[in-house]
Amino acid sequence: MAVNKVIVNSDSKQDVSFSWHAISGDETLQKLATELEKGLSIEEAEKRLLEYGPNQLEEGKRTTFFQMVFRQLNNFVVILLIVASIISAFLGEYVDASAIIAIVVLNTIMGVVQENRAEQALATLKKLAAPDAQVLRNGRRVTIPSHLLVPGDIVFLEAGYFIPADVRLVEAINLRVEEAALTGESVPVQKNASLVMDKKASLGDRKNTAFMGTTVSYGRGRGVVVDTGMGTQLGMIATMLKSVEDEQTPLQRRLDQLGKTLGWAAIIVCALVLGIGVLRGGDLLEMFMVAVSLAIAAVPEGLPAIVTISLALGMREMINRHALIRRLSSVETLGSATIICSDKTGTLTQNEMTVTRLWSDGQFVEVSGRGYRPEGEFLVNNKPVDIYLYQGIMSTLWVGAMNNDSYLEEMEVEGQEKQFRIIGDPTEGAMIVAAAKAGEVQKLLNQKYPRAQEIPFDSVRKRMLTIHEIDEPGPDDISPFDDDTERKHYAIAVKGAPDIVLTLCDSYQTMDDKPVPLTAEMKAKIMAANDDMTQDALRVLGAAYRVVNVLPEEINSDELEQNMIFVGLIGMIDPARKEVQPALELARSAGIRTIMITGDYPNTARAIARDINLLQGGHQVITGYDMDEMSDSELREAVKITDVFARVSPEHKMRIVEALRSEGEVVAMTGDGVNDAPAIKLADIGVAMGITGTDVAKDTADMVLTDDNYASIVAAVEQGRIIYSNIRKFVYYLISCNLAEIMIIFLATAFGRYLYPFAAGEVFSPLAPIQLLLLNLVTDGAPALALGTEKGDPDIMQQKPRPPKEPIINRFMLNGVLIQTVAITFITLFAFGVGLKHDRLMAETMAFITLASSELLRAYTARSERYPILKIGIFNNKWMNIAVASSLALLLLILYVPFFNNIFHTVPLGWTEWRLILPLLLIPSIAAELAKMFVTRRAISR
Repeated sequence: MAVNKVIVNSDSKQDVSFSWHAISGDETLQKLATELEKGLSIEEAEKRLLEYGPNQLEEGKRTTFFQMVFRQLNNFVVILLIVASIISAFLGEYVDASAIIAIVVLNTIMGVVQENRAEQALATLKKLAAPDAQVLRNGRRVTIPSHLLVPGDIVFLEAGYFIPADVRLVEAINLRVEEAALTGESVPVQKNASLVMDKKASLGDRKNTAFMGTTVSYGRGRGVVVDTGMGTQLGMIATMLKSVEDEQTPLQRRLDQLGKTLGWAAIIVCALVLGIGVLRGGDLLEMFMVAVSLAIAAVPEGLPAIVTISLALGMREMINRHALIRRLSSVETLGSATIICSDKTGTLTQNEMTVTRLWSDGQFVEVSGRGYRPEGEFLVNNKPVDIYLYQGIMSTLWVGAMNNDSYLEEMEVEGQEKQFRIIGDPTEGAMIVAAAKAGEVQKLLNQKYPRAQEIPFDSVRKRMLTIHEIDEPGPDDISPFDDDTERKHYAIAVKGAPDIVLTLCDSYQTMDDKPVPLTAEMKAKIMAANDDMTQDALRVLGAAYRVVNVLPEEINSDELEQNMIFVGLIGMIDPARKEVQPALELARSAGIRTIMITGDYPNTARAIARDINLLQGGHQVITGYDMDEMSDSELREAVKITDVFARVSPEHKMRIVEALRSEGEVVAMTGDGVNDAPAIKLADIGVAMGITGTDVAKDTADMVLTDDNYASIVAAVEQGRIIYSNIRKFVYYLISCNLAEIMIIFLATAFGRYLYPFAAGEVFSPLAPIQLLLLNLVTDGAPALALGTEKGDPDIMQQKPRPPKEPIINRFMLNGVLIQTVAITFITLFAFGVGLKHDRLMAETMAFITLASSELLRAYTARSERYPILKIGIFNNKWMNIAVASSLALLLLILYVPFFNNIFHTVPLGWTEWRLILPLLLIPSIAAELAKMFVTRRAISR
């Protein structure tokens, strides 16, 4: 029989569109031309390996060192700087050329070092595949490297095994698979090989298949390999990761836009100055040097380096707030986020199943505590109670702890409090922890009541049975056995689906530890209690027991599961983190909407969303099934009123992110599983969990939370806003300085004869090129860098997110820039004119010192766009104090050390000159404060 080929092109990429879950196991074997008891022959396996290729994930091309360098240099401002340095060197201005190139090299080195961590997502996905697989070849069970698996191979699955490829199960005995990393399902999925699923069944609902990279948590089974390598579900995620192109962040786009605007403006003004100068009879070479000087003044040489350093400082502060930023340019993007798309399991919830409610004999008991830590209280009507007074509840906990294959492990971590984890099924682990909170330690119970026999859980019986040896109960015994009963030998404990367990019982245990007949009325009460718990999205199990003197020779469930005593219900859930709700409220006050995206069931997702106040009035919960019926335009409308997406696949997550971004939202996507990785990469900024997150999610993300705390996301949002606000501050500071320098040179060159009619000869640039470069790199740069350390305005988290398309220089900032340009230009040209009455060198010195010193003082007023300097404090930024003091000291060295006089075209100034300059220095700062009061503040309030 010919093998049913699943190859669609010459690259041997498999067609994963075939719905293997929608046909029976026998049909699958037939289509793949294999036999359950023999498997493939070695020859056939080798043939298929050549046909389908190895069972491994393809890695994309790595970014080379030269590509990273090119990415740093491929920037309009940087290109202008390189051109300016070449022209300066050609004209013999080697000091200027060297200084400009030094800045370019510094910026490139810092960028490459920060981004040198190459993408590891596909490599990590590859490692998730099991290194070895148990497979049937020529009728013999053999161990082979998993990359040699081919479609048609019969593989063996046991507890603890990784699933080595996508398989259609043909045998599943109590088989449960941990699929949280792939589907977001918070508990292991019970598999059933006999089922035939609907073609449209979501990934999490395919009970008859198992997927590469997931783990068998319980039971055993066999499956036939249907897809390998890039044809698996894991391979599809790898393909999606490769298909998502890196995009510029809003910051990169805005800075690039600003650089281009300044660059073209500089070219136009330079051409005007050159043309005017030549027409007025100026020397062509000299006028060209003036034009180069103007180009240097127009382009903020220090801006790329200052932005890079500021972002690096912001990264350090992010780490203090438990957020690790992997790419510099992403550090501000979270601050502009309008939407946070959050995974549920492990992000909004603790990813630790927890018993939160118990019921017995008509009484609900709430259980407090977090995660797997065996600490908590039992509460009735929100008041702590002595649980030993509630014997029905104690018996329920006893059955849950004994009828259990998991165990609680305590871990010692030096310097930290004790940590706990569950080995085995999380649902069973939750019952162990609940029992431990009541003092029933599983290890001691197992020693006192050793297990003699068991009938494991399966999806048909929907229950598990264990048999335990017991001795005569002592006076302190907390088991369900009365002290005054005759000696019993065995206890039979059963837990499972409440409706099934209830059919096995003819009595129930009361709170005073007495079994009484189970009436129809009590059965109705039990099922009503079950309904109340399930409506709150709790997973509910029923518990029952029976005591017998002897066991039958053959363990038979029909014989053993008779006349059981029903003891109670156990309700559990993966609870929300306590920190989440206040963090959500803070995000909401900042104008940020949070959307839950999960692979879990809608009822569970809805309950968690309501618990943390995520689900808003008038908003809805929709599923992946609903999304499949929607067009892209319909989905774009739906996302506006949907707070919870449930039962979604990786493709659904990408569609949601794309729909939100198409509506102009800046999207942050959080998650921890393999299934989150494509959407994390597609989002404007991807956020992964550092503790519970898979390596794939972390390596794909822009930011990793080191404490897995949702509150840290909001803290990162705040820090991102502070960083962007600081970037705006030093851009405002630098641009206003540079525009003033342009106006000074342009006005002096174009209208010098009218401004200074008393001057001897033509007046051109009041500032030498080396002076302009020094201003831009040192005098302007150090205070601008200090502005990057500001702590932010007090109300920064009460402001709405910035419009995504808003330029860095908006109309509010433009007002300030124009005011500062006029003020600085006026005082500099005035000082230059006074100096011209002495000589040209004195005039250049006075203009240079006036311009530089006024810019240093004005840096203090630039610390806030809205608040006056007296309100935020004049000297409470120590880095600003150091920057201004050191820059002033440098100016004095240049002014009074003869060696520097020749290099920077300066002469020493006396008290006569300083007496004139000092009042001028205050004018720009006073103008800035008045602008805040009368212009910017009023515009923002509107």
